[in-house]
Amino acid sequence: MDKVKSNYEKLAEVNVSKYIEQKGGLNYLSWAWAVDQLMRQDPTATWDYREPVRWGETVMVFCSVTAFGKIVTAQLPVMDHRNKAISNPDAFNVNTAMQRCLAKAIALHGLGLYIYAGEDLPLAERETNDAPISEEQLANLEALVSEVNADSKRFVKFFEIPALKDLPSKRYEEAVKMLEAKRKQEAA
Repeated sequence: MDKVKSNYEKLAEVNVSKYIEQKGGLNYLSWAWAVDQLMRQDPTATWDYREPVRWGETVMVFCSVTAFGKIVTAQLPVMDHRNKAISNPDAFNVNTAMQRCLAKAIALHGLGLYIYAGEDLPLAERETNDAPISEEQLANLEALVSEVNADSKRFVKFFEIPALKDLPSKRYEEAVKMLEAKRKQEAA
């Protein structure tokens, strides 16, 4: 006799990779797509937001999603594209965090939960991943950018950083591969 899959298991099996958005090397599930998928599975699903809470100069938002008769609540600080809490966020920042929190609360029901794996890493480990590239790596990138005549403004805009020196070390290999591909393309 086959085991009947739970609603959580059904949502957890959905491949969300085509609907992941990237910002600053971090993955986000489109909240609109997540809501659409949830409502297809449970048309009675609802969500609501608690009043945001101030933590010093920062703000935490909360979202509860009721689906399949179960309520789950997620919380999320109002953050920038590097996952750093924003001091004195404006309404746009709070709204963005609320929508991200909605997607996260939906994930607690199974849809795309694996995206958040690693979010619970110790702070020191997360900060190491966010550390900017070394001086040696910066010199190497600057040489590659110059060699392939890459538009440095477009390059930093692509990586959503103010300057090349701000590239997170975890994205260094990606940047090098991108520039080396441009070099091969020009050589062909």
